[in-house]
Amino acid sequence: MLLDSASLYFRAFYGVPDRRATPDAMPNNAIRGFFDMIATLVTEYSPTELVACWDNDWRPAFRVEAIPSYKAHRMVDGTDGVEESPDDLTPQVPVIVDVLSSIGITRLGVDGYEADDIIGTLAVGAHGRAQVDVVTGDRDLFQLVDDAQSVRVLYTARGGVRDPDLVDQAFLERKYAVATGAAYADMAVLRGDSSDGLPGVTGIGEKTAATLINRYGDLATLRAAIGDGDPLLKGAQRKRLEAAEAYLDAAPAVVEVVKNITLPTEFSAALPQTIAEPGRLRELTVQHDLTTPVSRLLKALQLA
Repeated sequence: MLLDSASLYFRAFYGVPDRRATPDAMPNNAIRGFFDMIATLVTEYSPTELVACWDNDWRPAFRVEAIPSYKAHRMVDGTDGVEESPDDLTPQVPVIVDVLSSIGITRLGVDGYEADDIIGTLAVGAHGRAQVDVVTGDRDLFQLVDDAQSVRVLYTARGGVRDPDLVDQAFLERKYAVATGAAYADMAVLRGDSSDGLPGVTGIGEKTAATLINRYGDLATLRAAIGDGDPLLKGAQRKRLEAAEAYLDAAPAVVEVVKNITLPTEFSAALPQTIAEPGRLRELTVQHDLTTPVSRLLKALQLA
């Protein structure tokens, strides 16, 4: 089970009520919600391995170099690469890190890469070895779906972790009219994504993008057909695709997750067999009023 951690703690922040005892107390709603989510997931799906994947770099240089608008609208004005974050969420993230560490749940990030790239690398590394469940509220990771390799996405955007959409290839076919995760990535390049600052090809929406990828098989073959003057591509559609040549050169490097990051040699995804730092966990639990979510999670992990 691979957690898109930021996706989950942002969801927790906005979805869990802020119930501080006093106005000057530090908020803990994202912390409580995040660990409640993990407890629910572990209880429901019984993973044998679990990794909280982390954005060591939320806007990697290689993606910005390819498309400068990538996530640019999310930056704090007047800063160089600082991501906007609600004031009440920011101090909660280090506590999430500390609680993960004190319990012994593996948190993994690699400098220069996003959590998506960690997830992609781990998912591919598990091909043929285990069922992989990717937990996220981000459609970008649909590209990893692969029935043959037992990779699916638990998509939390609508039903949360209690009732996620189980995204497999049949789901992609029903929802987006594309047959594979790879086809979804190619469709996403054409469609674009305003939430990530990706413009897409002007005038090419989701349905048209899916039709084109299905007709040609993949983006590379579509681009070859454009260059070869395929008569099926004509009129305004051809002009739009030709005008987007530079974008189509750059966008795959932004949209496609990296699947071959070098991971730390000491990395292990195994569930903790004992609490890593019991004293520190007790301290954090008391300090941040986390008794209920931590107890739930320890019970789910069979550590209590």
